[in-house]
Amino acid sequence: MPISSVHQFLTGSTDKVSRKTTLFWWNLTAIFVIGFGWLVLKEALSAEYVVQDDARQHVFWMQRFLDPQLFPNDLIADYFQSVAPAGYTAFYWIFAKLGIDPIFLHKLLPPILGAIASFYCFLLTLELFPVPLASFLSVSLLNHYLWMRDDLISATPAAFVYPLFLGFLYALFRRQLIFTCVTLALLGLFYPQCVLIAGGILCLQIVGFSPRGVSVNLHKPTDRVAAIGLAVTSVVILLYALKSNDYGPVISATEAKEFPEFWTGGKSEFFTHNREEFWFTGQRTGIVPRFGTILPIVAGGFLPLFLLLDAIDRGLRPQGDRWFSSLQKLRERGLFLLQIIISSLVLFFLSHALLFRLHLPSRYTEHTLRMVTAIAAGIAMTVLIDAAFSWAKKLRRTPIQILPLTLAAVLIGLVVLEPTWLKRFPRTEYVIGKFPELYQFFSQQPKDILIASVADEVNNIPSFSARSILIGGEGYAVPYHKGYFMPIRERSLNTIAATYTPDRDRLREFLQTYPIDFWLLEEGTFTPPYIDRDPWMMQYDIAKKAIAQLQQGIVPALAPIGDRCQVFETGRFAVLEASCLVEQLQD
Repeated sequence: MPISSVHQFLTGSTDKVSRKTTLFWWNLTAIFVIGFGWLVLKEALSAEYVVQDDARQHVFWMQRFLDPQLFPNDLIADYFQSVAPAGYTAFYWIFAKLGIDPIFLHKLLPPILGAIASFYCFLLTLELFPVPLASFLSVSLLNHYLWMRDDLISATPAAFVYPLFLGFLYALFRRQLIFTCVTLALLGLFYPQCVLIAGGILCLQIVGFSPRGVSVNLHKPTDRVAAIGLAVTSVVILLYALKSNDYGPVISATEAKEFPEFWTGGKSEFFTHNREEFWFTGQRTGIVPRFGTILPIVAGGFLPLFLLLDAIDRGLRPQGDRWFSSLQKLRERGLFLLQIIISSLVLFFLSHALLFRLHLPSRYTEHTLRMVTAIAAGIAMTVLIDAAFSWAKKLRRTPIQILPLTLAAVLIGLVVLEPTWLKRFPRTEYVIGKFPELYQFFSQQPKDILIASVADEVNNIPSFSARSILIGGEGYAVPYHKGYFMPIRERSLNTIAATYTPDRDRLREFLQTYPIDFWLLEEGTFTPPYIDRDPWMMQYDIAKKAIAQLQQGIVPALAPIGDRCQVFETGRFAVLEASCLVEQLQD
């Protein structure tokens, strides 16, 4: 095949790209998207008891949609239901009314949401840079992001960001008024933080900057779409702001610094003395928090470099052939990506300034920067391949013409094969229940029971048994609303203290304070290593005190009476009856 034909097929060296070529790259894209989705779905359906880590907090309570009697007077369930966005809640409610268990639905959603996000990423990249190869590379890199993080896979509100936000960007770029407004409304219903970013993008669409000052232009069709979109955004934000919160004000930055949960080693780690980590890679504080792969960031960084070099080249050779001639396809369209970045960064720094009233700063950059860097990387790679082909054709030497083919093969192969060396790809964070007898035991108990434990396994009980727990160490103690954080923190401290106190009166007081029905004990609970390897307990000073007591040979009051009150045992777990414990402590 002549090099010109290969060039045309890969990068569309003429102004018009054939429909056949576009379909080829879309079909190839779809194969990889479906393949990644199948890997995820296969793992999700690999066992009877499977739940994604974050879904244990955000989805478990939705079992109420199937049975309203579940989780009665449950502080944890009530809180997560109250903070769930309205659209997200309604979405699961509709499917529950159709008889689909929310726990099962959350396993099916990620591949579907990933496919929708991929579809709009392909179309948006094609609008920005009409070369199908760039769309293929961008979607592939976006999928590497998606399946290396726990946002999409969780089927929590963050999972809906990618299909909705990419759909919004595509609709806005295409000046599709109705679809723009619909996606804006849906963003507000599923993930309100992204509506603020969208609002910033819309402002940048109609606001112009010049030496004369700032101006607002509403004459172009795209500006009218942006103006109407801003009106919709304002309504959505207003409705969200007026939503009542039953759990009090948001904690302030000053107050948060007083609690170990917010510092390094805490379960809601936010503050750190490492400034680089705080501003760049912190999970909740950084601009680019642990993206899972650096290839799109590195490759995407070349796009502004190519644009700069092309601008210099145009200045030196205004009438001649340029190195990066394919960037003509991008033209002013690249400003659209810049507007996304600017809006995201403004909200990021504003969130830091208003901590925690706009929730977490990283939520305003991590999702959008994944999308932007994936798109920019796909375009940059394609521009480089096109430049190599153009250079080789000018030289007209057969040996040199091998070089652009090699470069294209290396770059495409790099993207296609990247998942093979990414650690744990896809990274699902699925929790597989290993104690079915335990889950079945609790699910057979009355629906209003309450279970206490410091064991990590207790975090699975609400999802696998649909029963309430007093406290769990994995994500249940969300510390942002004081009306929830303070009582849940008190529960945490009291549960740890009651487990390891040698004082029988204090243990009895704990059992009388909380209406506990069962206590779940794990083998090794009363040993120092058990406490030391649990990050949830170790964030509190009381855990260190418990370790010191055990090392001194001081026996917790719960240890000697546990065997007398055991009502169920499986594997390394024993279930104790709380009423029996109270009786034993009165003797």
